[in-house]
Amino acid sequence: MRVYEDGKLKKKMILITALLGVGFAIFLPVFLVTKNIVVESLTITLGVVLYHFAMRLAVGTVVNCIMKNKANYENVWFREKSFENKLYKLIRIRKWKKYLPTYSPDTFDASQKTVKEIVGATCQAEVVHEVIMALSLLPIALIPFLGGAAVMIITSVLAMLFDFLFVILQRYNRPKLLRVMTRFQKIK
Repeated sequence: MRVYEDGKLKKKMILITALLGVGFAIFLPVFLVTKNIVVESLTITLGVVLYHFAMRLAVGTVVNCIMKNKANYENVWFREKSFENKLYKLIRIRKWKKYLPTYSPDTFDASQKTVKEIVGATCQAEVVHEVIMALSLLPIALIPFLGGAAVMIITSVLAMLFDFLFVILQRYNRPKLLRVMTRFQKIK
């Protein structure tokens, strides 16, 4: 698994989230006073993007507190499905997977972790991204109250699809790691 980021992705995400929060905090009162349509669009956009960043940080933190990278990789949910290999070839995952950033590279570092720990981390990462996918669609429910249908739908669907890439990546890597783990256990 190639690490795209240098381990600073979490700090960057926190900084971006803070900046979005500041921007939203500035533009919301301006909109409430002026009712300007441009400021409204900017406020909604900042709010939705802020939600997506903050939600990702929160979901990762909560799931980590619950699972602690010790998911049961033998659970039926995490098992390889019969159609997956064909899907991976169809979408050519081997060509693009190396370009995806890694939020916590040390979690997947074979020089620091056992293969079993890395397999557990792939399960946890999959759960994190699946929860994020579902929560990415939540802003769409706010359309009747806030408007901004285009912003809500586009950002929600794109965010969901982005996280789907990470689900696919974890599911692609896990069977290979399990084979390595099995071989290593046979050697012992």
